[in-house]
Amino acid sequence: MASDSRQKDDLKYLRETIELAKASRKGGNHPFGAILVGPDDEVLLQSGNTFKKDKGVGHAEANVARAASRLFEAEFLESCTLYTSVEPCCMCAGTCYWAGIGTVVYCMTEKRLAALTGDNPENLTLDLSCQQVFEAGQRKVKTRGPYAELEEEVAEGHRDFW
Repeated sequence: MASDSRQKDDLKYLRETIELAKASRKGGNHPFGAILVGPDDEVLLQSGNTFKKDKGVGHAEANVARAASRLFEAEFLESCTLYTSVEPCCMCAGTCYWAGIGTVVYCMTEKRLAALTGDNPENLTLDLSCQQVFEAGQRKVKTRGPYAELEEEVAEGHRDFW
């Protein structure tokens, strides 16, 4: 179980991802947001979804992980945490894994997202948790989530979108 201090930090950064998701939606993109936080609690990178430009591969988590892999060494990224409004899909989990990011924290599960998006062709979720993706790898990636206290706020950003 996360310490009270860690949980407080997680909630703070997760709320920032929710704000990024809102801005992403307002900009005509899908409602997702992600940030990368360094070992000294500094926000290093952030991104919303970029569907308008990148179509199906413009996921917020993948955008952050790709940028992080260009800017930082894997040894440093192992001490970083990627926060995201929704559990990373298998593509995003794989991108985080290959970038070398050490921890992933999310608000809402991919399964809950699937219930909200249904069979919308712009978000055909895969029934594969990020933990399953990470467990299949040779490098350990820690995860924390979901955070039930933020789930409805995230879900609200998806209602009437899909």
